[in-house]
Amino acid sequence: MLPSERQKKILDQLLVKDVITIPELMSDFKISIETVRRDLTILEKQGNIQKVYGGAKIKNSTFSEPTMERRMVNNLSEKELIGEKCCEFINDGDFIFIDSGSTTYHIAKYLTNKKNLTIITNSIPVVNELMSTDFEIIIIGGKIRHNERSIVTYDYIFNFSQLNIQKSFICAGGITVENGVSDFNMQEAVTRKTIIERSKEVFVAADSSKFDRDVTISIVPLNKINYIITDPYLNKNTANRFKKTTTKLILAE
Repeated sequence: MLPSERQKKILDQLLVKDVITIPELMSDFKISIETVRRDLTILEKQGNIQKVYGGAKIKNSTFSEPTMERRMVNNLSEKELIGEKCCEFINDGDFIFIDSGSTTYHIAKYLTNKKNLTIITNSIPVVNELMSTDFEIIIIGGKIRHNERSIVTYDYIFNFSQLNIQKSFICAGGITVENGVSDFNMQEAVTRKTIIERSKEVFVAADSSKFDRDVTISIVPLNKINYIITDPYLNKNTANRFKKTTTKLILAE
């Protein structure tokens, strides 16, 4: 295997893992510790990774969106707690929107005991999860974002004005008290803004790592959000700041 091919494979592994250790790389690629260190130095100089004690991690930018593959495995237990908590607010017969994203995906996993739901979504994983149910499922029409496994819509393809959504469950890339909810992609942002306008109640489902940061695109201020559901590991000082807002913060435990 050429060094460049091996370095690409190392980067691919880091896209779905928080940290990878030097012994893991030595074992996976059957290479010496010197070769591992040389590969990591090259990847770090390229700006792709950050070397840490005993290994490496992907280099994150506040303004770049992690891959769906990585987000589906990161903070998994927290996202499962959030998904299960969200389902407590869903009643039989509800008409709900489930956003694309690694956190809202877990809502679909816990809906099996509900009845007569109508679900609108732009998430292909959510559709796949619910395919064997008898729920009425409406998928937004538009262009597929392959990496995100989502659909971004256009007004001339999908008529949002006909929708009266009872509850929408929205994802977020960032949440702050000052600026509300933000995310990374403009087309996804347009869909979310439109859904929020058509919803009677708006829930944001986001793990605690999304708080205290603003990312690329502003979605909505906090006064347009009824509930934020997050995991129990949210910083207490951050949680206390939400007491002064009209948005109810709920910790899933």
